[in-house]
Amino acid sequence: MDLDAAGWVGATVRVALIVGEADTAQAVGSGDVPVLGTPRVLALAEAATVAVTAPRLPSGATTVGTRVELTHTAATPVGRTVWAQATLAKVDGRRLTFEVAVRDGSTVVAEARIERVLVDRQKFLAKAEKAGS
Repeated sequence: MDLDAAGWVGATVRVALIVGEADTAQAVGSGDVPVLGTPRVLALAEAATVAVTAPRLPSGATTVGTRVELTHTAATPVGRTVWAQATLAKVDGRRLTFEVAVRDGSTVVAEARIERVLVDRQKFLAKAEKAGS
């Protein structure tokens, strides 16, 4: 699948989350404290990368995550709003690299570099089903 994404580089989207009990480290099994869990931070960061690409993809295409580097440096309590801002930093063929900052107000609580690959949705799902049988 070819991708003409040169005009995409620099595209940015922001996605927000109000931290609830279900988002805590206790709830997701990644710790025993009632603050935003790292798996939820990653999910929010990935949601932002998907939001960057979704309106730009060719028909029948999607992206899938292939690599993540995440640093989670500050705790966020229940009730706070965090937002992830993803910027498409690089396009290399079908590989898209994003820089993501997750903030609680002016505090950066996490930073990530996420790679996603452009795929044909139907071929990808067919391959996944075949691998699972």
